[in-house]
Amino acid sequence: MERKKLVEIKNLKKHFDIGKTNKLKAVDGVTFDIYKGETLGLVGESGCGKTTLGRTLTVLYKKTGGEIIYDGKNVNDIDTKEFAKKVQMIFQDPQASLNPRMTVGDIIAEGLDVHKMCKNKEERDTVVQDLLAQVGLNKEHMSRFPHEFSGGQRQRIGIARALAINPEFIVCDEPISALDVSIQAQVVNIMKDLQKEKGLTYLFIAHDLSMVKYISDRVAVMYLGDLVELTESDKLYDNPLHPYTEALMSAVPIADPEAETSKNRIKLEGELPSPVNPPKGCKFSTRCHYVKDICRKERPEIREVEEGHFVACHFPGEFSKK
Repeated sequence: MERKKLVEIKNLKKHFDIGKTNKLKAVDGVTFDIYKGETLGLVGESGCGKTTLGRTLTVLYKKTGGEIIYDGKNVNDIDTKEFAKKVQMIFQDPQASLNPRMTVGDIIAEGLDVHKMCKNKEERDTVVQDLLAQVGLNKEHMSRFPHEFSGGQRQRIGIARALAINPEFIVCDEPISALDVSIQAQVVNIMKDLQKEKGLTYLFIAHDLSMVKYISDRVAVMYLGDLVELTESDKLYDNPLHPYTEALMSAVPIADPEAETSKNRIKLEGELPSPVNPPKGCKFSTRCHYVKDICRKERPEIREVEEGHFVACHFPGEFSKK
């Protein structure tokens, strides 16, 4: 059975003006699809454009170019309020994203109030209590303020707020990076359970490659505003075809101490180039161990090199044959 595309991104660009003449190309012509009910992981170094992509997707940032198609409709043709009801975001820092002057009950119910989804206060309270229960909190927490909670609890409140208006698609912007390791798995497991129960679709942005593998059906890799590789999670980890992905995967720890000691860790030389003045040709050419002349001259287009495996490289997978 053919899977349904929920989100289609076509040549999406988000550039920021820096001074009078310079532009920071945070997202620079990215194309991919997200299927209904799946989790697409998005990884890459800090500054590669992951968060900007997520915020542009949810229309928090106005795109510079390209198209965002949601459920078959261009987002430009969808009413903003209607789109906000279908697409929500969980933010990286739960402390900064929760209004410190509002009670937890009011924070979670804000979307319910905006969209007039409850007939009266009793129904509103019942919905909020149910949402708190779904994320492992209880009704006594409704009257408290965000500062009275731990980081993990605050992130649960953020998840409950995102779920309040029954969205279909949630952009999760590094939702566990500010949490203790012991709490991260709890939050991710809550998200997996809710996805199964409600048929949610996630874009899961993160640094932690092990956690991304655990939660994601497919994984996309970004480098300096470009999408460089996209395929199924296991395939990406077992057989990366882009040299940048190969280097990222070599840094993922292995549980077996002997295998961890003997594995070949690839160190990327040099600093991440500036997105204001990226290298000509392939943006990774200044740090790639396998660079050739064409790489410095021509920007590789992302293409399907194996079924469901997309790579933006002139010589995909050639390093693995050496």
